[in-house]
Amino acid sequence: MALQATIRRFEINLANVDKELYETIDLRVAQHPSESERYLVARVLARTLEHTEGLEFAKGGVSDDTEPAMVQRNLRGELQAWFEVGSPTPDRLHKATKAAKRVVVYTWKSAAALREAIVERGVHKGDAIEIVELAPELLDGVAATLDRNNKWDISVTGGVIYLTINDQLFTA
Repeated sequence: MALQATIRRFEINLANVDKELYETIDLRVAQHPSESERYLVARVLARTLEHTEGLEFAKGGVSDDTEPAMVQRNLRGELQAWFEVGSPTPDRLHKATKAAKRVVVYTWKSAAALREAIVERGVHKGDAIEIVELAPELLDGVAATLDRNNKWDISVTGGVIYLTINDQLFTA
């Protein structure tokens, strides 16, 4: 019998001063059995930090390697943005930049090494790819707090992320 995904709920109070965005986000996220807690936290953080209309997790989930972690579509269903989590290959990013106007990678690995690989491979519009490096310590610390029901308070100001979970503060 195959292992089933774990459904986790995230109630997130977002105050993104940089974008003048103040929302309460209620997410139900399926954690695939092969998905690490670090990857899950990076996915949820990316989803929260990019919060906008038309943004959704990929339909196939993390087990579908043909789709990005998240996509943003306009009201006509046209792809507007492609979001990767982790360490995508330059070939995958080449495909992404041809498919979407905006490509963003949330990674906990070296952003400099990824940028170098993009240049070396000659990725289409590689200089336009946005790379956000998340500290592994942050992701692992937040992962240690995961439960079936999670309540996060996130403030973003001056490019700094303040995440409070159960009176514990994480910054990035």
